[in-house]
Amino acid sequence: MDLLNLGAQLLSQKLGLNVDTETVKNALSSLLGDGSGTIDFAGLAGRMASSGELGTVLNSWLGDGSNASISADSILDVLGRGDVADFANRVGTNTQAAAGGLADVLPQLMDKASSGGNLLESVGGLGGLMGAAKSFLR
Repeated sequence: MDLLNLGAQLLSQKLGLNVDTETVKNALSSLLGDGSGTIDFAGLAGRMASSGELGTVLNSWLGDGSNASISADSILDVLGRGDVADFANRVGTNTQAAAGGLADVLPQLMDKASSGGNLLESVGGLGGLMGAAKSFLR
């Protein structure tokens, strides 16, 4: 199963959504995607790394072992309140519930995306990840 499908299913279950999985997939891809119908995990990691205080959280998601939690407020900060609100409207929930669901689901998805170091390799290792983070600060 691809991670976009998994994310849509987990969010639907977590939030008790009354919309089809395709709607959730499209909304999730719009929120976190790179325009190709997938989740841009490297971009998300770059945004988290650029925030400073989420670096430890990000490292736990990328590494082996347990994942640190992230708050709904941090999700709103990293992804943007307006973008999360748009996502929430598309799937039929409120912004705070959507942020809470994303806070529960994103660590699992990032962990799976980074299994075996694949995510870090895709951005050129830690140096590439930090370069992506710096590009968000410009």
